[in-house]
Amino acid sequence: MNHIDFITFLNKIEKLKCTLRHSWTSSGRQESVAEHSWRLAVMAMLCNDEYPDIDIDKVIKMSLIHDFGEAITGDIPAFLKTNHDETKENEAVKYLISELPCGFRDELSSLFDEMNAMQTHEAKLFKALDNMEALISHNEAPLSTWLENEYTDNLTYGQENVLWSAWTTQLKEAIKEVSIRKITAETSQT
Repeated sequence: MNHIDFITFLNKIEKLKCTLRHSWTSSGRQESVAEHSWRLAVMAMLCNDEYPDIDIDKVIKMSLIHDFGEAITGDIPAFLKTNHDETKENEAVKYLISELPCGFRDELSSLFDEMNAMQTHEAKLFKALDNMEALISHNEAPLSTWLENEYTDNLTYGQENVLWSAWTTQLKEAIKEVSIRKITAETSQT
């Protein structure tokens, strides 16, 4: 990849640092898409010992590219996202990937297709962690940033995506316990 193309691509995905998500940080500011993707990649890296037969490098790459499209479309919270929004976001990811040199383009296109097909263990782990990162973020944020639906969504969101693995199922339960303690603490103060 020549230097100008390298810089141009980074300029395009830099928008992920500026694109805010629905989630808030523990300090009370909105989280960026880039921050979500970074921590998701860290989560995947930390799972390496739990999944010795899974290509964790592939899961890390999935984590880093999965929201590329939001540099173009912006972020739409999962509970508001329609099939049309999903299609637009997928097209934006494919557009950005198409601008990369052939080797990267082929690898990342294949990876993105694998993620969407949800047939491999790598894709399933990526999706489960993606959902769980959002819940962990919500638990870290002040309850004053939660919408009414999040009091139930934080208990159920992503449940179908963790069931393929005992470890992700247990992670979901641990996150749910934290959510319940957080909600209960607030209700007991009011």
